Amino acid sequence: MPSRTTLAATTAALIAFAAPTAFAAPAPTAFAAPAPSRAAVRAAAWDTDLTAAAHTANPGAVTASGSENDTTGPGAAADGDAATHWSSNAADDAWLRVDLGASYRISRVTLDWEASYGKQYALDVSRNGTDWTAFYTEDNGTGGSVTAHTYPQEATGRYVRMRGIQRATGGGYALSAFKVYGGEPAPASTTRANLALNHPAYGNLYQDAGSSPAFVTDGGWPADLKGGQSRWSSDWNADRWVSVDLGATSTIDSVDLYWEAAYGVDYRIQVSDDNSDWRTVYQPTADEVAARRADIKAPGDAAGRHDTVTLPTPATGRYVRMLGVERRSFYNPAPATAQFGYSLYEFQVWGTGGSADAAYPALPKDPGGAYSTTFFDDFTGSGLDRSKWRVVRTGTEMGPVNGESQAYVDSPDNIRTENGALVLESKYCKGCTSTPNGTFDFTSGRVDTNTKFDFTYGKVSARMKLPVGDGYWPAFWMLGSDVDDPTVSWPGSGETDIMENIGYGDWTSSALHGPGYSADGNIGAQQTYADGGRANEWHTYGVEWTPEGMTFTVDDRVVQKTSRQKLESTRGQWVFGHNQYVILNLALGGAYPAGWNKVTEPYWGLPQSSVDRVAQGGVKAEIDWVRVEQKK
Repeated sequence: MPSRTTLAATTAALIAFAAPTAFAAPAPTAFAAPAPSRAAVRAAAWDTDLTAAAHTANPGAVTASGSENDTTGPGAAADGDAATHWSSNAADDAWLRVDLGASYRISRVTLDWEASYGKQYALDVSRNGTDWTAFYTEDNGTGGSVTAHTYPQEATGRYVRMRGIQRATGGGYALSAFKVYGGEPAPASTTRANLALNHPAYGNLYQDAGSSPAFVTDGGWPADLKGGQSRWSSDWNADRWVSVDLGATSTIDSVDLYWEAAYGVDYRIQVSDDNSDWRTVYQPTADEVAARRADIKAPGDAAGRHDTVTLPTPATGRYVRMLGVERRSFYNPAPATAQFGYSLYEFQVWGTGGSADAAYPALPKDPGGAYSTTFFDDFTGSGLDRSKWRVVRTGTEMGPVNGESQAYVDSPDNIRTENGALVLESKYCKGCTSTPNGTFDFTSGRVDTNTKFDFTYGKVSARMKLPVGDGYWPAFWMLGSDVDDPTVSWPGSGETDIMENIGYGDWTSSALHGPGYSADGNIGAQQTYADGGRANEWHTYGVEWTPEGMTFTVDDRVVQKTSRQKLESTRGQWVFGHNQYVILNLALGGAYPAGWNKVTEPYWGLPQSSVDRVAQGGVKAEIDWVRVEQKK
């Protein structure tokens, strides 16, 4: 397992500056009013789009605030014909609404925009058509096709609408398709039934928004148990689980697991009364585990399996989960093998009891209140305050990362306080620095607050002056404090890049990394300094981190804003609800600079001219102060 710093710096190296994009997720059944009967919904194929059929049966189920003309009425967004579209009246607050005819758990909504799209809009759900709850809010739309997943929010209701907030063009909003996907939750039953159907599901770490735990209860799986449709996929770790809330205490006699090829070789079926304390009620025998372990194929040749698990004795509980113990191995290629995550199409729980009232809990909100300073260092002392900062060294606290050229060392030549500022300076000496990880030509400085000050939520800021020159890579960032836990690791730990610069004088970047949005697929933004500012001048970089999202600033100007709701709806899991710690470092060369300057010699991402400047001395990042403010 790589060290914390190995994992973290890997992400810092690979930044892509693009607005978040929506996953084109696999689609189970889509509904528009009037909804089919309960029996028809359960019998329908999971990948069937029922929107067009429902609209044909009752065109009046789709309504709008207004339409541009008679040929662009609201029904044109639900008729299954990509050549037609609804075009609203020319008002920012225009809306389109679907009456599903009954209450459903909404799994996601797909919008196919025409050229006149929404720059800002919300997707709302309602049980009565009067009281609405937003489950997706877009603040910087770019049109195209958008799929907004609801997990892990509760989005159950009869009515769904697109509510316009701001148009991107002078015309109205125009949608060629407005598709609502979901299903009716299994009700309480006194006869044996699948109590998990369309019920809330939970898990620890999963791959992305298109493979969340919600897919294991949607009623769908491919007949050949191959392909990526409608499945939960964990990250690449053996210690992963997925659970289902049956809504009420139930008596469970069997479980059906429809696995994709990446199935569990060994696993446990467990029950719980509170989704926390678990009792094991089934595990495969040693012979069964051995047989599954021996079934090794190339990924392209492998198929899934269907496990019907009959419990030795009926079990009682409200929650049921599959706890992975060992993953299947694949040839990669033969005779070498590799393991991926667990992948499960469907998790059926058979028995009596349950309740359709099972619901996801509300997501945490910003508690409000005033900020106060909980950490501050203005570096006015005679040296680094080691009660606040840990010095990170290559070969001890971390290993080499990202193809960078420097070794981090604990030396006043590289880390010192000077004129009321922290100085991180790079040095060059050919072959002079030996570490357990090899010999390096450069040294530099890196410090963090790990074990000194780890915290959850707050405003984090620093005033900094940066070196300008190809391949110089200073960074101000945070990393999840559980990154060294092998059951978490990176990117499950989360990483928050408040400021990164790779030697260009006119811009810096910010980014978030987590499952489904890591490395060069991160959620990031590039900012150019206002009024001709330069990186080698003093600027203040910050982030406000709350339970609802992240807002990045440069000199108090917002440069990136990412909400938890949008992140989880379109990209992957929010992994920023726990402690992080602050990091300051100055790297040289590596993947991120090389991706921009295309330099390969004499060092990757670091040209000779930059090497010469380091050798001459004075290539340094200066930090005037660092502050953390929190609400108490």
